[in-house]
Amino acid sequence: MPSSRDYNANHSYSQVIESFLKRSTSAIPCPGAKAHAVALMPALAVLLAGCEAPAPSAPTLNWYVFDEPSGAFAEAARRCSDGSGGAYRVDLQPLPADADRQREQLVRRLAAGDPAIDIIGMDVIWTAELAAAGWILPWPEELAQRAEEGRIGATVASATWDGRLWGMPFTTNTQLLWYRTDRVDAPPATWDAMIAEAERIGQNGRIQAQGARYEGLTVLFVSLLASAGGSVLSEDGRSPALPEAPTRRTLEVMQRLAGSPATGPALATEREDQARLAFEAGGAAFMVNYTYVWPSAKANAPEVARHMSWARWPGVAPDRPSRVTIGGINLGIGAFSRYPELALDAAACIAGTDNQRIAAERGGLPPTMAALYDDPAVRNTFPFADLLRATLRDAVQRPQTPLYSDVSLAISHTLHPMSRIDPDRDLGRLREAIDRALHSQGLL
Repeated sequence: MPSSRDYNANHSYSQVIESFLKRSTSAIPCPGAKAHAVALMPALAVLLAGCEAPAPSAPTLNWYVFDEPSGAFAEAARRCSDGSGGAYRVDLQPLPADADRQREQLVRRLAAGDPAIDIIGMDVIWTAELAAAGWILPWPEELAQRAEEGRIGATVASATWDGRLWGMPFTTNTQLLWYRTDRVDAPPATWDAMIAEAERIGQNGRIQAQGARYEGLTVLFVSLLASAGGSVLSEDGRSPALPEAPTRRTLEVMQRLAGSPATGPALATEREDQARLAFEAGGAAFMVNYTYVWPSAKANAPEVARHMSWARWPGVAPDRPSRVTIGGINLGIGAFSRYPELALDAAACIAGTDNQRIAAERGGLPPTMAALYDDPAVRNTFPFADLLRATLRDAVQRPQTPLYSDVSLAISHTLHPMSRIDPDRDLGRLREAIDRALHSQGLL
């Protein structure tokens, strides 16, 4: 007696044959057509018996992240797919270069419960917003502990909200001071000293900074405020902090910077890339910017790079070291993913030591693992590795709140252009704008 498996197989074959007969006899109006078709039945049955159902393919995990140009992220996806033993395949889904547009695309799809979003390359400022909305999953305790091992503390803090870890720190970054050694004897320790030195140098002493009305202006303000000993929000994140003395001092520095002939009117429209290009053109002595400016100068302006050096971001007070905002990418897991456990495993692999080394070496993206700053390949990419690691170790977080985007808009809109800052007037205006942002009132 045939087994049920044999019966089902034979039944399936007979259905195919019957279908074949119907197609054959209807398509060939010849009296012998059916007989010919019947004669083919044994051969067709043998052919079908040799067919096997295709093996199920590995689940595809979609990794949404900015379109990294060096191929480092694509290599991480390939390595982790190959290393999974067929458990999954990671497909890159590139997002726009602009962080605001990245967020806009992701938020729309996450709000709709899109199950195709498995892994998210999250800007560090999205953690609280995505977590509070229920759009990403918290990392299990065991994996969260693994994430903390060997990583720079500030990178872990950037992926933490409400006492839980919501992302695996992958890459990081922060700003340094870049200066011309052929124009400056020693790097200035404070913003006041830098402005004074730039004015003394004159025509080729310009300071390149980010003063346009966008996220970079918020970064400048937060870094200056933290360096002066203040913070934007209260400890619970529900109200403005902005202590009077540090906030007033911060506004005074911004006012002086914008009013100095060492910056000029272009400051009001400058972002990171405009600052980089201006420094590479040779007319500046100082620049505050991210680490990508070093390989860029070596490639595009070797004569400038020959006289280019680095130092810690300038402080606000001589007796207090600067604290600079942290950036980078953390890997979050979409709350509606069909494969959350596989996505967690893949994200942990992507953010592993070897892939961080590749991202540093190929893409110039600083690692979150502290020990990698001693790795020869990483030090070759970042000859300033010790300074970068020290800056990251006491880096400051931008305000950690689900309403961060509104808070950032409140800061950049209130303080732009910097040339019109009045510390006496704008301290109150800033507190009011941030308080309204925390209550989602009147920003647009």
